[in-house]
Amino acid sequence: MTQTPATPAPVHWKLVIDAADPHAQADFWAAALRYTVEDHSALVEKLLGLGAVPDGLTTESHGRRAWRDLAAVRHPDDPYEEESGTGLGRRLLFQRVPEAKTAKNRLHLDLHPGEGRREEEVARLERLGAKVLRRVDEPSGAWVVMTDPEDNEYCVH
Repeated sequence: MTQTPATPAPVHWKLVIDAADPHAQADFWAAALRYTVEDHSALVEKLLGLGAVPDGLTTESHGRRAWRDLAAVRHPDDPYEEESGTGLGRRLLFQRVPEAKTAKNRLHLDLHPGEGRREEEVARLERLGAKVLRRVDEPSGAWVVMTDPEDNEYCVH
């Protein structure tokens, strides 16, 4: 009897974005996407208590212990590990890097707020600290190219 191999599970992934200030970027993108900033405090406190990580690798964010150089946001409806606070679905992870952004992104997010809501969404994002870089109107469609507080580009359709 021949067995059919099981279909492999989809690969779990996250988008990692370099940042000068990962916590500020997480706050911006959580507000922009209406996501949740992940709370890793239980894991951080556990590892500190065990002496597994030095205190210097942590900071305080939103009144709780957090990783100094990492912050993440996740979709509020997606599952997450309660012990670590880590999202198991759609998420963005911001990691501190020493160098500044120097060139155009090779990868960017496209936000789709819904039919007829582009300008309302652009205005909301500007209030959060984003900037309009340019407006595009082509036969293939129209969108607004924006930058987040660290000048990473993304588009609002």
